Amino acid sequence: MKAGKKGCQQGDGIMVATATQIQKRLTVETKEIAQETTTIRSLDWDRDRFDIEFGLKNGTTYNSFLIRGSKTALVDTSHEKFRQLYLDTLKGLIDPSQIDYLIISHTEPDHSGLVKDVLALAPQAIVVGSKVAIQFLEGFVHQPFEKKIVKNGDRLDLGNGHELEFVIAPNLHWPDTIFTFDHKTQILFTCDAFGMHYCSSSTFDEDLATIEEDFRYYYDCLMGPNARSVLSALKRMKELPEIRTIGTGHGPLLHHNVTELVGRYRQWSQDQAKADTTVAVFYASDYGYSDRLSQAIAHGITKTGVAVEMLDLRSAEPQEITEVVGIASGLVIGMPPISDVNAQASLSTILAAAKPKQSVGFFESGGGDDESVYPLRIKFTDLGLTEAFPAILVKETPHETTYQVCDEAGTDLGQLLSRDRQINKIKSLDADLEKALGRISGGLYIITTKKGDLSSAMLASWVSQASFEPLGVTIAVAKDRAIESLLHVGDRFVLNVLEEGNYQALMKHFLKRFAPGGDRFAGVKTQPAANGSPILTEALAYMECEVSSRMELADHWIIYATVDAGRVSKPDALTAVHHRKVGNYY
Repeated sequence: MKAGKKGCQQGDGIMVATATQIQKRLTVETKEIAQETTTIRSLDWDRDRFDIEFGLKNGTTYNSFLIRGSKTALVDTSHEKFRQLYLDTLKGLIDPSQIDYLIISHTEPDHSGLVKDVLALAPQAIVVGSKVAIQFLEGFVHQPFEKKIVKNGDRLDLGNGHELEFVIAPNLHWPDTIFTFDHKTQILFTCDAFGMHYCSSSTFDEDLATIEEDFRYYYDCLMGPNARSVLSALKRMKELPEIRTIGTGHGPLLHHNVTELVGRYRQWSQDQAKADTTVAVFYASDYGYSDRLSQAIAHGITKTGVAVEMLDLRSAEPQEITEVVGIASGLVIGMPPISDVNAQASLSTILAAAKPKQSVGFFESGGGDDESVYPLRIKFTDLGLTEAFPAILVKETPHETTYQVCDEAGTDLGQLLSRDRQINKIKSLDADLEKALGRISGGLYIITTKKGDLSSAMLASWVSQASFEPLGVTIAVAKDRAIESLLHVGDRFVLNVLEEGNYQALMKHFLKRFAPGGDRFAGVKTQPAANGSPILTEALAYMECEVSSRMELADHWIIYATVDAGRVSKPDALTAVHHRKVGNYY
């Protein structure tokens, strides 16, 4: 990959850039989790991000499972970075010639990256998966293999009571996903669903408090944009007997808190599905970085309370595409390969179903054979659709800045589509109550943060000291703010206090709308704090803070942070105070 400038503009699109890979600490552990059932856990202790999840700090795991009845099934493999460690561990557990079935929950490389290697050791194994999964595998294994396509409710008898039942769960979070339920052990193997990126030596979820933020963050990033698909999968799961354990593809297995955590998925998904505005996001699975980029855009959209329907250009049925486009207020399209006949047919279906006054956005997939954005964009705008954000042009390996651009583009689209709803909500509150709430005044502050190549800032007035020991503050951050993704537990920021009579220029600068990926500090004097975040030179005072906890409200996160250091530049000056006329909007 050649070097490029991060976030630079080219034409009327957004150009994004690259990153350097660092060798990480990898281990593999095995544990018998039920009768004749062993998990092989590939632990990636130091991974600091995964796909669009900017806040990942606790590494991740890739979980695989071995079920031994009179016949043996291997459920999923691992990431290719674990090739030798995983294969040596597998051979230490079983002679590969004894593996009868290789069950593929879905074909994303972090779970199926070693399928070809396992089949080289076990050519007799029958590969079991959904129709879409088998099609995808044939495209990258490039060798003949025995296969068994399963549908919802199909069963596979391994003997000794291990009867496996398959649950079709598309779009969690790829179109080919299946769950596998073992009627003997009452374990449901779910791959990505109900997982989290959390690496520890604990095989199970004994300590809920330790993992629940990672569990929620994983849902928000990967499952929330597919809320309706989550609800469909939950409905099918209710037809199964009691589920004692959930064998996730990432993180600890769920055993101690199955009912609680499944209930959270249901509630979160029901909340998402209630949205009265929908965006259809189209991507090309297993091509370039299309799925990851689309998830980042979808995540930004859902932060605004707008629902998302994600469809794969390569496998979605024409009728399904037409129905989703028909109900959508916005469309987002990832450029598929020019040579993919199915994807090209899907583009034609979208174009035929699109309606004037819909909003539309485009992004490149970074696969090297992308359909050009510009001719397609012209076709849609000629139909009367409005472009919601500049086309995102991926010319090199996506980095965290790329995903931040996508997240912010999605948020811009969601805010555009929910503008009328917000206006109606503002008008709906009782006038006297509005005025009373508005009498709660607050100071004026700028929150600034920098994490790796990402930086962000926001004007804040809902700030308060919250504790003496340790010294701590709380800040209310709206869910659709770009900075929210950089304010998770362990993240650091600077709280800049604005000065009465000398705040207008900074307030005006940070109140303006920035383009996705735009530099929020261009033209503003700053200096780095010890925690790496920018200090505003013109601020009256600053405090260096670290996020300790978060509490979710309907439309805001309450961030509690401890204060490590601080300084006042003008001891006799006063803090700028913000007085509102009403209390139901900023």
